[in-house]
Amino acid sequence: ESHAPNATIYSATTAKQDPHYVQARPSLIAKMRQADMAMCSGAELEVGWLPMLQTRSSNGAVQNGALSMIYAADFVRMLDTHDHVDRSMGDIHAYGNPHVQFAANDIIPLSQAMTKRLIIIDPDNAQSYQINGIKFRVHWRKKLNEWHEKAAPLQGKQVIGYHETYRYLYEWLGIKQIADLEPKPGISPTTSHLQSLTELDVDTFDAIVYSSHQDQRPVDWLQQYTGKPVIELPLTVTDGQSLDAMYDQVIDTLLDVLAPSVPEKI
Repeated sequence: ESHAPNATIYSATTAKQDPHYVQARPSLIAKMRQADMAMCSGAELEVGWLPMLQTRSSNGAVQNGALSMIYAADFVRMLDTHDHVDRSMGDIHAYGNPHVQFAANDIIPLSQAMTKRLIIIDPDNAQSYQINGIKFRVHWRKKLNEWHEKAAPLQGKQVIGYHETYRYLYEWLGIKQIADLEPKPGISPTTSHLQSLTELDVDTFDAIVYSSHQDQRPVDWLQQYTGKPVIELPLTVTDGQSLDAMYDQVIDTLLDVLAPSVPEKI
């Protein structure tokens, strides 16, 4: 929980939790009951728990359709949308991949939308929201240029992933996920599927990537067979960490393994 000048901000999930499976616990219902605004990733990422929170809270501010209920996915150019989805496909979202926290270029329109909504909900502090919004977007554009230059060596790298957790990150940085540890999205890795991944030519990928909230055992198993390095990335910000600091951390981690700098010869 953190305090801004005009707001108390509470995060329903932590960096160690799978956002698909959050418990709609009483303390969370209480927070939703008190909320003036709620924000989620959207694209049905929270379909297993958010509707219950909305119903139990009996709070008009957090119901779908309210200006104070914001879904980030509404402001992101969604990847992997599907016209038809059924359960045989695994945990597929018809509206597209919901892991939008790494849709770096869409943070600007999302920030603009947030500023507008905050001004409508709390017009007395409109000037503060406007100034802070502009400051954030200037800083973010500067960081985008910095990241573009810094992450250039990652272009064309290929990895095996766990779920499509980093789909937007890879799209942005020019990395390709050539295989998934899950046999189908949301289905835990199986022995037979992992065995099939050992048949991949090891020259076709550079590392195995997983998130801090995912099971490390299948990652370690495949690493033993292939000898490829393992990269653990954060899912989201940790307590007190800014979004751009997390992006810095992720890019540095990827560069350390996929494109280590060679010391200059004297």
